[in-house]
Amino acid sequence: MSTGTAINNWRRQARGTFVIAKKNAILYYLKPPVLIFGVVFPIFFFLSFKMGRPIPPEAIVPGMVAMALWFTASAVGPLVTPWERRARTYERLISSPLSLRAILAGDVVSGLVFGAGLSVIPVVLGLVLTDAKVVHLPLVVGGIVFGAMSFASLGVLLAAPPASSPSNIMLLSNLVRLPLLFVSGIFLPIAEMPGWARWISPISPLSYAGDLLRCGFGQQPYFPVWFSLLALIGFTGILFYGAQIFHRCWQAKGL
Repeated sequence: MSTGTAINNWRRQARGTFVIAKKNAILYYLKPPVLIFGVVFPIFFFLSFKMGRPIPPEAIVPGMVAMALWFTASAVGPLVTPWERRARTYERLISSPLSLRAILAGDVVSGLVFGAGLSVIPVVLGLVLTDAKVVHLPLVVGGIVFGAMSFASLGVLLAAPPASSPSNIMLLSNLVRLPLLFVSGIFLPIAEMPGWARWISPISPLSYAGDLLRCGFGQQPYFPVWFSLLALIGFTGILFYGAQIFHRCWQAKGL
């Protein structure tokens, strides 16, 4: 394959990725399950843990942002793919000239945009309603963008099983997301966790995104900033690669 042909093919795949992301945004962003699992659920979930606890505002806001980002960015894949399978449009996608990588990348981009866009809401509300202040804006932006990219890749991976009902995938998704949430330092700083929890917390990408957000709001980070950024990039690559493997496996079985 010549260089020109390879470049044209890459452009075609990239264009297809953004077309899929646009399609997901138009068709699925305002679906009730997406809004419930991605927006309403994390807000009430966080408030239920916050009520009655003397948590300072500068700790509440980054935790709320991290949790909203965690659920919104990772909700798109587990909801969109089953809908596509049930409507028989998933078969059309995988039989199109686009590669599986481009199709899954489109789902990741749509999850990234959805999560990053909605995470702005708790940031603005936190700055308006509390005394919390953004001290390092690049860290807040980096935590949101790289965190959303990693969480969206996790969502695409969790959407691999051949289920046509979103409820089945969301059950599996919550079995993974909730344990990772509790060991990520959102409700209790990692430094104050028991020893076994501190050993487990590094396996959660939310630990690093939350750490970047806390640092952006002026708190002391648990992990070095550079390490958190590299960890989120690494999680994105590993989870996206795993999503391709599992989606191909189910396709090979005809499911």
